[in-house]
Amino acid sequence: MISLPGKYIISGGPGSGKSTLITELEQMGYFCSEEVSRKMIIQETAKGSSCLPWLDISCFSTKVLADMITAWEQVPADLVSFFDRGIPDIMAYLKVAGLEVTPAYYAALAGHPYQQLVFILPPWEEIYVHDSERWQSFEEAAGIHSAIRETYISCGFEIVDVPKLSASQRAAYVLDFIK
Repeated sequence: MISLPGKYIISGGPGSGKSTLITELEQMGYFCSEEVSRKMIIQETAKGSSCLPWLDISCFSTKVLADMITAWEQVPADLVSFFDRGIPDIMAYLKVAGLEVTPAYYAALAGHPYQQLVFILPPWEEIYVHDSERWQSFEEAAGIHSAIRETYISCGFEIVDVPKLSASQRAAYVLDFIK
């Protein structure tokens, strides 16, 4: 079967297996974009910057948005591609922090559209790992998952809940939806 080309988002709360699924899809030959926010945390920490989500989420969100737009623009529209998070994820994190989602985020989303189907991975305590880029407790991660889900729905996306399976089974599940 032929896959429908487009830019698909893999999302969910921290530690739900998104990056593992993205790696699996990449190993299968699909173009995949790594998580911008995790990379940004590593870069900003190395610089000794305060532009980190737990210190200055507004600054961090602005930088992540710029890098997400760059990543989006680098992928040809005729490919099947997968993104580890999308612009609505930033919006969800801002909402969780009690901050306003400015019109710039909605404009960026409108100007850089993704496929309507968004694959969301549920909180999964058995695989959750706390590390230097994932500072939230599992309970906080579950709350972020809910905010992400609500944000994608409010932005008009169709949610596909990806079950708790092995990475290869999750990849097959996702690919079944786009064929």
